[in-house]
Amino acid sequence: MPVKKIKIIVIVGPTASGKSELAVKIAKKIGGEIISADSRQIYQNIDVGTAKVSGKWMYVSSLRAGRSNLNLVEKKALRSPRDIPRDDRHEKVFVYKGIPHYGIDFISPKKIYSAGEFKKCAEAKIKDIFSRGKTPIIVGGTGFWVDSLVYDFTLPEVEPDWSLRKKMEKKPPAELFRILEKLDPKRAGQIEKENPRRLIRAIEIAKKLGEVPYLKKKIKYNVSWIGLNPPKDILQKRISRRAREMVKKGIISETKKLLRAGVSKKKIREFGFEYKAVLEYLAGNLDKTELAEKISRDTYAYARRQMSWFKRNKEIKWVTPAPSRSSGKV
Repeated sequence: MPVKKIKIIVIVGPTASGKSELAVKIAKKIGGEIISADSRQIYQNIDVGTAKVSGKWMYVSSLRAGRSNLNLVEKKALRSPRDIPRDDRHEKVFVYKGIPHYGIDFISPKKIYSAGEFKKCAEAKIKDIFSRGKTPIIVGGTGFWVDSLVYDFTLPEVEPDWSLRKKMEKKPPAELFRILEKLDPKRAGQIEKENPRRLIRAIEIAKKLGEVPYLKKKIKYNVSWIGLNPPKDILQKRISRRAREMVKKGIISETKKLLRAGVSKKKIREFGFEYKAVLEYLAGNLDKTELAEKISRDTYAYARRQMSWFKRNKEIKWVTPAPSRSSGKV
């Protein structure tokens, strides 16, 4: 008798389309918990430029007791063994609007976190959520991460080639993409062309294994796909507003803090075009207005690449979100 597949919901779409807020609404309605499939929101202290939801870390025992609005004093008080169940004393969860979120805000910005690591952790969390009678809801705009989780293929395990990486780091993204295109055209057709870290890793794998053998799309779960696709003019307005809000909310000071914490400029550039633009601002090449405009242009170009990825999936049921004055969180 075939094993019954776990039911999950996957919400995708371009940045600023409202995925996070929709996921929370659905989670509250059906009793779900959220797994983020965003390759940047995993990092701590990378908040403004990734439009990370403004959640808080809570003890699991507090959340299960229905105390989702704990302040710092209450959290400290919960360290008492009398207040925290033995299994939950040291376990915390990131909570936004009363809903647990996983795969978010837990990795040092100095570290590297791969799609393979995400897949392994997210699979374990899906089982955990399901075992507690809840529905796993996958939310994110990193298409490769979403596919790596939903489909039953094995990501290749290739050790880092440091000499190759040192050589490739000197090349611009466009040249790296051309190299990958010759080595592995299929992977080149799926990758983010402007991300040197991912391009170099893909080249590393392709040189070791040849054409990567992980693109067989055998479905692993019972998936309900939801895609958010705002009209272009609405999406552009949301992106433009969010870019201005990023500057107001402190993406410049956030980047300065990363630099002071010892995060290299090279690593900061890998966090995305938003942070790359801030480094240009700090170098005196942009003013604040130009910074917001550049982030807006680059974000819209990225949103188009996201849609190109997701549109290939014919299982996605696309919906047009209602116009709103939302913050534009992803």
